[in-house]
This record gives sequence, structure tokens and C-alpha cells, in this order.
Amino acid sequence: MAKSTTTEARKKDTREKIELGGLIVKAGLRYEKRSLLLGLLIDANRRIRGDEMEKARLAAIGAEAFGNEGE
Repeated sequence: MAKSTTTEARKKDTREKIELGGLIVKAGLRYEKRSLLLGLLIDANRRIRGDEMEKARLAAIGAEAFGNEGE
């Protein structure tokens, strides 16, 4: 039973990582260096912490990008 739970957790984790990688591709950052990508994410995390307006602004940009998937 424990092995089954572990396998399911690993599958879920793998799926999540694949989806997150897809976001990098969708953002047009596929060929950037990993250190740059990590720096962007760390900077964004710092900027949105406690700043609901910035968080909303970035969420709107993301929502628009998802809305344009068919284009």
C-alpha cells in the first residue's frame, strides 16, 4: 500500500514539474540560461510578496497569455 502511495506522489510531482516547464516555454524563455530563469523567478517572488497590485498585474498578463493559446 505504501509503495502505491509513493508511486502516485511521484507521478503527481513529475506531472507538476512538466507543467511548470511548459510555462517557461510558453513565456518564450526556453533557451535562456537556468541561472537567469531562477533569478527572474526569485525577483518576481520578492516583488509580489505583500504587493497585491503587482500580483494582480502579473496575473492579468498570465491570464491574457492563457487566453491567447489558440492564436
